[in-house]
Formats: sequence, structure tokens, C-alpha cells
Amino acid sequence: MNFLRGVMGGQSAGPQHTEAETIQKLCDRVASSTLLDDRRNAVRALKSLSKKYRLEVGIQAMEHLIHVLQTDRSDSEIIGYALDTLYNIISNDEEEEVEENSTRQSEDLGSQFTEIFIKQQENVTLLLSLLEEFDFHVRWPGVKLLTSLLKQLGPQVQQIILVSPMGVSRLMDLLADSREVIRNDGVLLLQALTRSNGAIQKIVAFENAFERLLDIITEEGNSDGGIVVEDCLILLQNLLKNNNSNQNFFKEGSYIQRMKPWFEVGDENSGWSAQKVTNLHLMLQLVRVLVSPTNPPGATSSCQKAMFQCGLLQQLCTILMATGVPADILTETINTVSEVIRGCQVNQDYFASVNAPSNPPRPAIVVLLMSMVNERQPFVLRCAVLYCFQCFLYKNQKGQGEIVSTLLPSTIDATGNSVSAGQLLCGGLFSTDSLSNWCAAVALAHALQENATQKEQLLRVQLATSIGNPPVSLLQQCTNILSQGSKIQTRVGLLMLLCTWLSNCPIAVTHFLHNSANVPFLTGQIAENLGEEEQLVQGLCALLLGISIYFNDNSLESYMKEKLKQLIEKRIGKENFIEKLGFISKHELYSRASQKPQPNFPSPEYMIFDHEFTKLVKELEGVITKAIYKSSEEDKKEEEVKKTLEQHDNIVTHYKNMIREQDLQLEELKQQISTLKCQNEQLQTAVTQQASQIQQQKDQYNLLKVQLGKDNQHQGPYNNGAQMNGIQPEEISRLREEIEELKSNRELLQTQLAEKDSLIENLTKSIPVQGENESIIASKTTDVEGRLSALLQETKELKNEVKALSEERTAIKEQLDSSNSTIAILQNEKDKLQLEVTYSKKEQDDLLVLLADQDQKILSFKNKLKDLGHPIEEEDELESGDQDDEDDENEDGIKDQDHI
Repeated sequence: MNFLRGVMGGQSAGPQHTEAETIQKLCDRVASSTLLDDRRNAVRALKSLSKKYRLEVGIQAMEHLIHVLQTDRSDSEIIGYALDTLYNIISNDEEEEVEENSTRQSEDLGSQFTEIFIKQQENVTLLLSLLEEFDFHVRWPGVKLLTSLLKQLGPQVQQIILVSPMGVSRLMDLLADSREVIRNDGVLLLQALTRSNGAIQKIVAFENAFERLLDIITEEGNSDGGIVVEDCLILLQNLLKNNNSNQNFFKEGSYIQRMKPWFEVGDENSGWSAQKVTNLHLMLQLVRVLVSPTNPPGATSSCQKAMFQCGLLQQLCTILMATGVPADILTETINTVSEVIRGCQVNQDYFASVNAPSNPPRPAIVVLLMSMVNERQPFVLRCAVLYCFQCFLYKNQKGQGEIVSTLLPSTIDATGNSVSAGQLLCGGLFSTDSLSNWCAAVALAHALQENATQKEQLLRVQLATSIGNPPVSLLQQCTNILSQGSKIQTRVGLLMLLCTWLSNCPIAVTHFLHNSANVPFLTGQIAENLGEEEQLVQGLCALLLGISIYFNDNSLESYMKEKLKQLIEKRIGKENFIEKLGFISKHELYSRASQKPQPNFPSPEYMIFDHEFTKLVKELEGVITKAIYKSSEEDKKEEEVKKTLEQHDNIVTHYKNMIREQDLQLEELKQQISTLKCQNEQLQTAVTQQASQIQQQKDQYNLLKVQLGKDNQHQGPYNNGAQMNGIQPEEISRLREEIEELKSNRELLQTQLAEKDSLIENLTKSIPVQGENESIIASKTTDVEGRLSALLQETKELKNEVKALSEERTAIKEQLDSSNSTIAILQNEKDKLQLEVTYSKKEQDDLLVLLADQDQKILSFKNKLKDLGHPIEEEDELESGDQDDEDDENEDGIKDQDHI
């Protein structure tokens, strides 16, 4: 407020004094008038004055305007006027051109008024609540005001919104507003809100921002859309850049697939408006955000795979090979493809298969390399092609082998109808353009990066320099050009290539030293006192000579390690040599190149260092320094240690292979355990079924006892029981087979575990015990011992699982034996009952036959007596009837006995 008073006090009197009085009267009307119309008119008048007399209105009216927002919410018109007035006071966007000395003062007004407004956090909360109003005259000025507050004092306003309940969620509703002007300004508001605030970025992302923004981009026509598409893309970049959580959410939500239509630019490529170029440029940058080398490797790799699977990489390669694409879009597309394929084998293999639509078709790599070694092409395009080639070879030994093979005699096309990648690199390496020399040397160095096989293969390359002269090796030709005193950029490129080639490759060192002119040339370069421009070349020569010492296998008697060190001490001096070696890392462009893999230089003269080479320098500078100061005895000891280390490496490799096999065996054992567990569950289920069937057997047994002696129609349960019992032997047989199978599996597991124990014991015993001076070896065995310890622990757990499984199998077997015993007892009792039933039936049948004979005899006797005229008394008939009844009772009794 003191600042504002000072500004106001410094202004001249006159007409402004009259306006100040008018503003004061209007403020009094806003504060004291009881009529809403009167207050509304006063606020409207303040709005009209707020642009020209921003300071006066701001000082006198801000407090009254905030009070209007609090008390007059029912009237959207006065609220709209108040919001517009506050926006005019705070915003710097519509400042009229004024004198130069007052421009900064006007800009400071916005931040000063913003500070006053947000000092009471409730004012921001009040503004957020007003944005929930659907009325256009309230919502739109509210959006503009909040956006202006964020532009003035972004971090402070962000923090207030972050702690406001549902603050961010309220603002997300703006993207769903059907009125385009509010939706579009809502995008601008969210841009300011999400800038450099990871917490808000996450909230916005989880409020479905990706879905809404991608829908807007699609509705607006993707890359053919207007500035709204541009604003949405900038907001997406805010949400994704340096935010690993949001990047993962974007990938998991399958939003990468929705980016593919952005790059369907068509074949005609005629409608490249300035807005389309801007949109497509932002789209490409958004792809790069997801696959940036600075992201966590796992996140980048998963995004790269998703881009290949959905066809996004293929679409980018189509643009890469299309005609009529603007130069800056082509350059950015090359950079984007570079990072989509970098370190991803699947994507690198696909890129190697891409052909340009030429006649005959040429590989895309060859077409791009043509641009890289063509000095007429734009510098940024050549840098992009180099980056693409580097990314294609990054961690891609297959691709490295394919590039080197195009230089070998057996694969060169003798007809000359096609040019290969290797031929283009050699052409660039020895051309008259220093930039081509540097790019080709760096590209070829990347074909050798961490690949000893290709370093040896490249030694076979022979070059025909002139007609009539014998061919020379590529290695020799590089040293020849060095000695001819070419441009610094050319020599730096060649020295980086040679350092990369000779490092970790004793055979290449021997080939280099075999040329007697090379060592004198290097020592001469290092020993001279040259100007500042030549110091970098001196440092690289020192590095190359140091590599020739450190990786020397002493196969050449005249250039053994000790002799080379004596030569350095005699001609250069050890301290001077180390000082020259330090020129590399102290160079002003060294740290710049070490930061990012992409070769990004403002102009060709800055193109000195390669990113991967800076890693090599960092790795070798210290060890070379130590090697120079070591005595011959220390060298001998080091040689012995190296040999021991090589042997140890072989042992470690052997261990690793064995551990890999053991891992496979462990996986098999785990699968077997899983299978056994499943079988165990099946057996437990079978035992449960057996128990149920045993209970059924008991019930049937009791039923047999009760129903014995009844009619045949009641014998159904016997048959059902017999059928159910008939299943039991089959079930028992199956369970026994499963038990036998479990037993054999357990024996197999125990055998495998015994073999593994023996193998681990042998491995443990076979680790060589090193002396006190071999601490390096001990440290290298730590990893192997750790793996073995983990393997022992895993084996122990496996034994416990097998033991537990064996105990479960024993318990199941006991239950099964008990079930078999019960079943056998019931079966015996059933057989006895069936025999009794059969015997009872037979007795019953005999009695029935006997009774029938007796009845027949009695009847015949009666008939005879009647025929003889012998009278039969009633009692006889009654007795005979009673006898019949008695016989029936006896018959029923016999039947009952049969059932009993």
C-alpha cells in the first residue's frame, strides 16, 4: 500500500483530481446505497473508469468490490461488473502504450493489487465459489480474473487453491462447459494453474483431464485445428513433463493410442498452415515427453512398446519418408523417432526395416545418412539425423553388426548399384567438409560402443586410396588424416573415434602401435606448447596414448607398457602429460555435451564433443593417470591380477550360467509344487466325497436291517446301494494311483533337491580364495555368493514346501486307509446280510411249497370224505378256516423273520 500511495502521490493534480473525486463518490454509492440499481450503476461506472484510471480505482474501490461479491451474489449483473472491474485493475494484458519509464510501474501494479487481493485467502475461495455459477456474465469474467491472478503470483495462488476444498475440481468443470469461449479460457486458466506444480498436475490428471483434452483436440480437427488445439497441447505438456506419475497414468489409460490420428497428415501435404505446423510441432514434443531419455528407463520402455503396438511409430516413419513436409517438422519428427526407438530392440528392428518410397527402395537409414553427410542440408537437420543414428545403435548390438558389416569386403555391393550405410560413413569421414568428418566419425564410434566384436571386425576394413597403390586399413587412414593437420573439428572427431575404437580392445591397440609413426606423432603433439585452440587436440592425443598404455597386452616388444611410460617421462614428463589429459574435461563445451544425449548445438563450431564420449573420458581419465604413475612391479602385479580377474570372470560366467540353469530348475520345481498343491486339493475333495459316501453306506446298512423281509419292490435301496458301492473300488483305485503318482513326484523332487544341494555345495567350494592383495576379486565374487545365498534360502523354502506336502499326503493316505477299512467292513456286513436274505428267501419258498402241498392234501381228503358220504362238521370247516388263518399268520411271521 505504501508503494501505491507513493505512485498516486507522485501524479500531477488537475483533471486526475476530478476523476479521483468521481471515483470516491462512486465508491461511497457502492458502500452506502440501499438500492441495488444504484449500487449496480455505480459499479458499472467504476468498470468504465478502471482501465484508464487503474491505480485510483484499485486503491479506492477494491475493498468495496470484494464486499459486493460477498453480499450481492443474487444479482449476476452487478457480480459480473465487479469481476470485470477487478480484472481490469489486476491484469496487465490490456495496458495501453504509455511512456517507457512508467511501463514497469504499470506491470508492478498488477502484482501489487494481486498481493492485496490474495492476502485474504477467503477472497480466492469466494472467487472459486463464483465459478460454480452457470451464468455467463459471472463465470466468464471470473475465469479471466483467476487466470490473471495466477499469471501475477502463480505459486501463492496455486497454494491457496490447493488447500481449498474441491478447489481444483471446480475448475475442471470449465472444460465441460458448452460455451466455447468459457471452455477455451478454462484451458488457459488450467495452463497457468498447472505450471510447475506437481501436486496440482496430479489432481488435474485424475480429474479426467486427459480424456477431456483429447476429446477437444479431436473435435477441433487434430493437427488441422486452430489455436484451441495448441492451448490443449500446451496444457498436456504441463501435465506430463517431468511428472512420472501422470506419464504412467497416461500410458495405463491407453491415451497413447489416441495420439496416432494426430500424425495422419495425408499424402498431398499441401495444407501446411502456420497453425498446423505449430500444432504438429507441439504434438511431436508431447510424444518426446513420454519417451525422454531423462525419464525412468522402465517408464520410457513401456511407452516405446505401446507406441509400436498402436502403430504410432509407423505413422511417424511415414511422415519421415514423406515429401513436402516442412523442414522444421521433418527435423522434429526425426528427433521424435530417435527417442521412440532409443534402446528399444523391437522399435530399432522395425526402423531398420523401413524403406523410403524411392525406385529402387532404399533403407530409411541410408536416406537419412545421405542428408547427414551432405553439407548443403540445414545444420539442425544434420544434427537430428546423427541423433537418430545414435539412438538406432544405442544398446543395439544387432544394429551395430549390420552397420559394420556393410564395410566388410564380403558384403560390399560390387556392382555399385546401391550405396550402403558404411560407404556413406566412410565418404563423410574423408570428405572436405569438417562437419561431415565429425558427424561420420561420431556415428561410426557409436557402431563400436561397448561392442568388442565389432571393434575387431572393423580392423578388417581396407580402403583403396588411389589407383596403383595398395589398400590401407581404415585405422591407418584415420591416423594418416590426423597427421596431415586438418581442421580442428575433423581431428577431434577422428581422435574420438580412435579412442572409442581402442578402449577395451587390446587387438586394436596392437594394430595401432604396429604403425611406427603413430606414437611419435602423439608424443610430438602432446609435448608442443600450442595455442589455446590446439589444447583440446593435445588432450585427446594424451587420452589416445594413455589408452594405448592401459589396454596394451605387451605383444609388441618395442611398445610395451613400460617402454611407452619411459617415453612419456623422457619426452613429455608425467606431470605435463596429466595436465594435458585434463584439458578435455576442463573444456567449456565438455559439460554441455555431458548433460543430454541429443547433439544440440547453436552452430557448427560448437559441435565438438559427443555425449557418449564424455562418459568414456570420465571412465578412463582416472585409471590412465594411475597407470602412468605405476612402477613396473605394480604393472606386473596388475597383470597377474588382470589374468586372475579374467579367470575369475570366466568362473563367474560359469556360475551365472549354472545359476541361470538352476533358476530354470527352480521354476520347474515351483510349477511341480503348484501342480502337487492342485492334486492335494483334489485329493482332499475326494476324501470329503469318500466321507459322504461312507455316511451313505452306513445309512444304507441301517436301512437294510429295517427292511429285511419285505417285498421285492422294497429292495430298490439294495440295488442303489450296490450301485453306489460298486463305484467305490474304482474311486479307491484312482485315489491309490494318485497317491502313487504323488509319491513318485515327491521322490523326484527330493532327488532334484539333493542334486541342487550338491551343486550349490560344489559351487560354494569352487569359489577361489584370494589373497590379501586381491580385494577386487573378492568384491566381484560378492554378487555370485549373494545369488548362491539366495538360492540356498529358496531351496530351503522349497524343502519346507515339499515336507509340508509330504505331511499332507501322509494325512490324506491315512484318511483314505481309514475310509477303505470302513468300506471293507461295511462290504463284509452287506455280503453277510445278502447271504442271510438269500437263505431266508429259500426257507420261505420251501415252507410255502410245503403249506401248499398240505392244503392240497387236506382239500383232497375232504373231497374224498364227501364222496364217501362222511359228514363234515362246521367245526371242521371252522377249524380248517382257522387253520388257514393260522397258516397265513405263520406265513407273515416267516416273512417278518426274513426281514429281521
